[in-house]
Order: sequence, then C-alpha cells, then structure tokens
Amino acid sequence: MDTLYFAAGSCSLAVHIALEETGEPFQAVRLDLAKGQQRNADYLALNPKGRVPVLVTEQGALTETPALLLYVAQRFPQAGLAPLQDPFALARVQAFNSYLCATVHVAHAHGKRGTRWVAPEETAAIEAMRRRVPHTYAECFELIERELLQGPWVMGEQYTIADAYLFTLAGWLEADGVDPARFPKVLAHRQRMAERPAVQRALARVQQD
Repeated sequence: MDTLYFAAGSCSLAVHIALEETGEPFQAVRLDLAKGQQRNADYLALNPKGRVPVLVTEQGALTETPALLLYVAQRFPQAGLAPLQDPFALARVQAFNSYLCATVHVAHAHGKRGTRWVAPEETAAIEAMRRRVPHTYAECFELIERELLQGPWVMGEQYTIADAYLFTLAGWLEADGVDPARFPKVLAHRQRMAERPAVQRALARVQQD
C-alpha cells in the first residue's frame, strides 16, 4: 500500500485527490510545515528536498507533483485518470501539469517563500516579490482561462489528473489577492470539482484536526 505524506494548504492535495479517485487503499501521513516536520531527519531520508508531497511505494519514494500524478494514473489505469493509450493526449496533460508546477506554483511561491530567490536580509526585494504576486498569479490564470481550460474539464470531456492539480492551485487565488470572479471558467471548474466525492474525501482528511 502506498503512503502519501501531505500538508494542509499545499500542492499535495492534488495527489491526495488522485489517490482518492482510484478507489484503492492508501495511507496518508500529515506533516505540519509550520512546525518544521518536513525537516526532520526521518522525513529528509525520504525526501532530501524537505517538501511535500512524497509518495512512498513498494519500490521506493517518489517526489514532485506531476510525477506522482502520472504514477497514480499509470498504476491504476482502471480509474481512467489519464489518456494512457494516446501519446499526444498524454503529452498535453503533462504539458499542462508542467505549466502548473514550473510557472503557476512558482508565481505563488514568490509571495510566501521569497528567500528561495534572495537572502533573508534583502527585505525590500522580498516585499517587492510579495507585491507582485497578485499580478503574476492572475496572469497565469488569464492564460488558463483563455487558452488551456477546455471545459468541462481541463482536457475537455475526459476528467484527468490535470483537474486535481488545477483545483488545488485555483484554491489559492483569494489568498494571493486575486479575485476569482475574473475567471468564470476556472470558478465553474472549481465548483464542479468540489462536487466530486473523491475531492470531498480528500478535503475532509486534509481539514481534520
């Protein structure tokens, strides 16, 4: 049985949702990032990056959300979470997830983790990055709204792992100072996702005390 290490409010929710969608059993272990549990020696042995998510499988530990999502889709093909038999369609899913990981999530991180890019004492630079987030995060979602979200799901009629990932990052819009009303397709997608039982189960686990 696989074990997912997750944290509330993090991108690990996407993998959590994907695992719930399979209907297969898995273990979930919560980390408290505010308490620095991601830097404990035992956890760093699993993921030296000190981040979530981590999925521990029978073959070893896996990291990075796009990789974990694809692993879940491939390990449980009966769940139909990706167009595994269509190389072009699967590459489109991967392209979308890569954009979320490499660009959208990074835009968000500039608001909360500026010290990844500048020294802690460079307070002016950190504050400048923080002020920029509402603009850069909104720019990302303008592209998603206009070009990438096909509807009703990211890839069109087929629900995929990309939907779990988009739902997770779209959940950060308000906290990043972006009015989600600017993106009616994204909002409709977020509501559609919230109605899925797998999403509800994942959120309930994440929100547990």
